Amino acid sequence: MASIFKQRNVIAILILFAIVFPFITNNNYLIHIMTLAFIWMIAVYGLNLLAGYTGYLSLAHAGFFAIGAYSLSLLTTKAELNYWLAFVLALIITSILGLLVGLISLRTKEHFFAIYTMCVGYIIYLIIDKWDSLTGGIRGLIGIPGPGNIGPITFTTPVSNYYLVLSFLLLSILVMYRIVHSLTGRTFIAIRNSEDLAQTIGINTMTNKLLVFVISTFFAGLAGALYASFIRFIGPDIGYITITFDILTYLIVGGIGTLSGPVIGTILIVWVSQQLQFLQDYRMMIFGPILTLLVIFYPRGISGGFIEWKMKRQAKKHQKQNKNQNQQMISTQESSAASNKNG
Repeated sequence: MASIFKQRNVIAILILFAIVFPFITNNNYLIHIMTLAFIWMIAVYGLNLLAGYTGYLSLAHAGFFAIGAYSLSLLTTKAELNYWLAFVLALIITSILGLLVGLISLRTKEHFFAIYTMCVGYIIYLIIDKWDSLTGGIRGLIGIPGPGNIGPITFTTPVSNYYLVLSFLLLSILVMYRIVHSLTGRTFIAIRNSEDLAQTIGINTMTNKLLVFVISTFFAGLAGALYASFIRFIGPDIGYITITFDILTYLIVGGIGTLSGPVIGTILIVWVSQQLQFLQDYRMMIFGPILTLLVIFYPRGISGGFIEWKMKRQAKKHQKQNKNQNQQMISTQESSAASNKNG
């Protein structure tokens, strides 16, 4: 039974379920909600790499999400570029702006970094909201084209969009897995554990922090671009600070600093929110106390709590084995002593 809950088996089961989900239900609304959840997961993975594995909490994540969305929208609707060319350019624009912001913001640490990025995120929101001639202001942008064809493959149905976003999500998870389990990922973790110690052993902390910040903004821009082409309408609200807090909530509930946390937290909250739509005005009154209790008793979220429980169980098992071995050794020694005495 325990082997079923191994990480590889859980991931395989989740991927299999995601692949067959459109065959399980013919409800386009459920497919729509699941596709949105996949988009949010990509954004959460970007924040998780920065906050969970490097220890730097960026509150400008929604701002970069909005940059990716608006870059794609403007390039396709006003510049009338090919969709996939605009898609690539949107990711490049988001990453370049992330690099420029990171060069300044990463000179601060801890809560100063969070406050600075929150200000940056709010400035991005104000620019989008007030630059009416470019972004449409509060009216937003409409008529955003959907994903362009790839050869004979078209993306005109909810199911085709579902599998397109799922493909990007699986690719994002694979990239995150390779980063976390590489030397670069271990460097990020070393910075999170002790930045001063990382510097003393020769790690260029500024370069690595800048790298992870740009990667984080890249995934935020990727999620934003997919969101714009999926919803086909965007407004300045997608760059507001509340979106960052929603993404952070998904991460904290699922498990910050874990690979499965973004998936678990996003799916759980998105589907619970759908079931509690009649309480939408009181959502924070429901999630607030739950989130507080979760932070107190499970600071690493659901996934992190399960990992800690598993480690404690293994530790107890090893202690029990060691105890049994010691008792066997004592019994053997006592038997040998008794035999020598009788001899």
